[in-house]
Amino acid sequence: MHGGGDVMGARGGRSMRRRWLLASASAAAAMPAVGRAQSFPSKQIRLLVGFAPGGGGDIVARVLAQELAKDGRLSVLVDNKPGAGGNLAVREMLRAPADGHTVLLANIGMLAVNPYAMKDAGYDPATDIAPITLAVDFSNVLVVHPSVPATTLAEYLALARRPDGMIYGSSGVGSAGHLAGELLKARSGARLVHLPFRGGGPAMNDLLGGHVPSLIASAPTATGLMREGRIRALAMTGAKRSPFDPEVPTIAEQGFPGYAATNWYVAVVSAKTPPEIVTVLNSLLVKALEAPPVRAAYAQQGMETLPGTPAEAASHIAREAEIWKKVIADAGIRLE
Repeated sequence: MHGGGDVMGARGGRSMRRRWLLASASAAAAMPAVGRAQSFPSKQIRLLVGFAPGGGGDIVARVLAQELAKDGRLSVLVDNKPGAGGNLAVREMLRAPADGHTVLLANIGMLAVNPYAMKDAGYDPATDIAPITLAVDFSNVLVVHPSVPATTLAEYLALARRPDGMIYGSSGVGSAGHLAGELLKARSGARLVHLPFRGGGPAMNDLLGGHVPSLIASAPTATGLMREGRIRALAMTGAKRSPFDPEVPTIAEQGFPGYAATNWYVAVVSAKTPPEIVTVLNSLLVKALEAPPVRAAYAQQGMETLPGTPAEAASHIAREAEIWKKVIADAGIRLE
């Protein structure tokens, strides 16, 4: 019995040592992750925007960057990389080190349009991108230069059915404005001719200068100018009227029931980014988005803030992708 006890004691000791070694190994494996999270961010965060300064995405980014850097602990650079409907910015993010210091403010075009309307977008949102949080959602608005003789959507479409059609600008190929215009073209049969710009700011400048007759612009780009009377709003692209511009009717209520096309922005990083870094980024961005000054600044631009979890952001992207994938296929929309 005594000898058996020695054997059991030895076995028990070895078993305990194995458990201790396994626990130590697990703790050691976890330490780098904990260390990464505790030391992040260790340098300036670059917030990429896929469009030129002055547009909706740029406004969202600069308000957010200002809030993040407010207490002096964070340094945030807004970096505009316009081109290819936002794809240049996506590729820039994917080329950067996947350490969380390069964040992309991606929109509907980059994540729910380009991958399905382009022959090769150069990335797959489902496998290459990790969502951090939704940022904002807002309607686009169809606006015209005051010289255009249309005060309603019906009058605008009547002009667009003439042989020479009607040119409408947007912030770029594959942008929410572009897609909204293509959907209206498909539903109405009007001769709407798309003219892409390298951002909402340049597009609006050309509308104000009378170089382009109409524009499907983001609410942040258009709202102030609408209220000043410098441009004329004909219709909102959302499913319901904007609470910020309630006098402007929707496209749906002007003869196209079921029509809806909103814009949204979501903060994302490379899918190779460590999950614990994504968690830290989510905490930082959600706190900033929930700050009263940020909510107020976005509301003034006609935007609703939508901070949440990475899982909620991923679900939103997946739902929108399914919707627009079908619209793109049914309308035969192809982007180059």
